[in-house]
Amino acid sequence: MIAVSRSRSFTLGFVLSILYFVTTYLTSDTIFGPLAPYRVELILAGLIVLASLHLAINSFILKTPQSLALIGLAVAVFLSVLIGRRWAGGSLVAFLAFIPLAFGYFLVCLHCNSKVKLQVVVLTLLFVCLFVIAHASFDILHAGPAFTPTSPDQTYLEAQAAIEQWNVEHPYLLEMELDSGERFYRIRGLGVINDPNDFAQLTVCLVPLMFIFWRPKKAFQNTLFVILPICILLVGVFLTHSRGALVALAAIAIVAGRRRIGTVPAVLLGVALFSGAMALQFTAGRDISATAGEDRTALWGEGLTMLKAHPAFGVGYGSFSDYSDEQLTAHNTIIVCAAELGLFGMYFWSMFLFTTARDALAISAPMKVSEEVPVPIDEPPFPRALMKSGPLDNTEIIRWGRLVFLSITGFLVAGMFLSRAFTITLFLLGGMAEVIFEMALERGMVAPRPKLPRVLWYSGCLMISLLLMMYIIVRVLKLMH
Repeated sequence: MIAVSRSRSFTLGFVLSILYFVTTYLTSDTIFGPLAPYRVELILAGLIVLASLHLAINSFILKTPQSLALIGLAVAVFLSVLIGRRWAGGSLVAFLAFIPLAFGYFLVCLHCNSKVKLQVVVLTLLFVCLFVIAHASFDILHAGPAFTPTSPDQTYLEAQAAIEQWNVEHPYLLEMELDSGERFYRIRGLGVINDPNDFAQLTVCLVPLMFIFWRPKKAFQNTLFVILPICILLVGVFLTHSRGALVALAAIAIVAGRRRIGTVPAVLLGVALFSGAMALQFTAGRDISATAGEDRTALWGEGLTMLKAHPAFGVGYGSFSDYSDEQLTAHNTIIVCAAELGLFGMYFWSMFLFTTARDALAISAPMKVSEEVPVPIDEPPFPRALMKSGPLDNTEIIRWGRLVFLSITGFLVAGMFLSRAFTITLFLLGGMAEVIFEMALERGMVAPRPKLPRVLWYSGCLMISLLLMMYIIVRVLKLMH
């Protein structure tokens, strides 16, 4: 009983981790205000490390392939700039930029060792999304109809100053123009979600996770804590007008529906939802077609060319736009990862993705679940990650595994149109998948993780498959243009 109460308590490390997640998404300036110049986020990270060291010693995290994958990715980020750009100072900057994002995986695995703590992580992401939606809605109401902040008689410098001033006054809005000349707003967040597509991807990933709070035969509770927040999140996704987010929502609906109504009806449902959203101007009049995405197809082709020219370590972390003719990024997670980090980095990214998706899928497959095995009471002074599933039963663990898998599905589908291979959202989802997998493993519900040689082999196969898939897609789309 002592071990159970200890695992459910909100430790200092857990509280600081939640604050770290909020700060990463909403920026230090928003959370700490005048204290932000003192690099409070670095002090926060240091405190978290000190509060987490004793847990890491006996944690299951040292046994997960994801930890090896993230170490490999960190090395790849460093080498990509050191070798790809021949810039020693920049390699350290890139390394230090990547570490805070990957930090999210380790914090979830070390501190979110109970049902309640996982729910708090989901509530934290919900808070971030609601915070952005509320502020963006306020900006829309006070900004009035979409307009251009410049005028024809302004010089270039004056026009740029006007745009910058408008962006400062409306940080949660991005103004864009259609081919017809009509202008419209897209909402966005701050920091790592300062692009409408980035914020849409986070929101899409959160939608299935909200069903973690679903309780059978609790209509009022489900309406208040699940249905209502999801409706607000969907409004937020709509206001981003993200085409990738719409495709991701349709994919989630298909994957979620195929278990209950079958594959064909689920696909028809997904198509119907997609068509209805397009009819309601979900994308603000922007098309989703091969012709409309011709510019992105060209960028994907450039990315494959970069990989061919720099196959080992890529052109450098965050350097895709510097090598692009259009000075733009590729808007594709796979292409950007391969082009910037080369095959070395792409391999470790594929390892993280494979093991995360594999573990989430293993939990969600009911045919692989055995009868419930009671959790032992006697534990050593430092139990393995202090992992206790608390009141979670086998059915809930299976359901949570499915929800995390749906969230990962949404992330990957949206990632086909985003250059976010290294965002903290992916690493948080990876951490949640491993925590739930560990709960299932302790109950004897799933087989142990595969041996490292098999993981290494399948990771290589996944990397080759992803690159081959993108090559075929690029070739086919070019033939269609």
